[in-house]
Amino acid sequence: MKKTATYHITVGASTRNLSVVREFVTEHTKAEGFSDTVVSDVCLAVDEAYTNIIKHAYKFDPTKKVEVDLEFDPEKVCVCLTDTGKSFDKSSYTVPDIPKQIKNKKRGGMGVFLIQKLMDRVDYKTRDSENEIKMYKKRETES
Repeated sequence: MKKTATYHITVGASTRNLSVVREFVTEHTKAEGFSDTVVSDVCLAVDEAYTNIIKHAYKFDPTKKVEVDLEFDPEKVCVCLTDTGKSFDKSSYTVPDIPKQIKNKKRGGMGVFLIQKLMDRVDYKTRDSENEIKMYKKRETES
């Protein structure tokens, strides 16, 4: 992949930093020429992934850090979130039953599903003590 631009921030694992992460992603994806719709989709996916790290990997410990990296190339953006908390066990994930969740007014449990629906590709990797989620979104092509 030929990179055209990369950006990086490190934030504490706290919901107080959600706006910082959103602004970081929005600023750079807009500057790289992505449409408002794509920017919104990427921001929502990153929001869900970051919130999952806060809740599940770090159990709301705001002293822990999350690395957020953006890589742009002519075809897509790749957003990578890295943490050192409890890893996500992809094998235990089951797709939620949306009608049942709505019927039972159950909140939560939709983050991974949403991320996969909003992005073109999602990869999870654990290496040594680091967990990575890489989310890819293609640029729109004019038809």
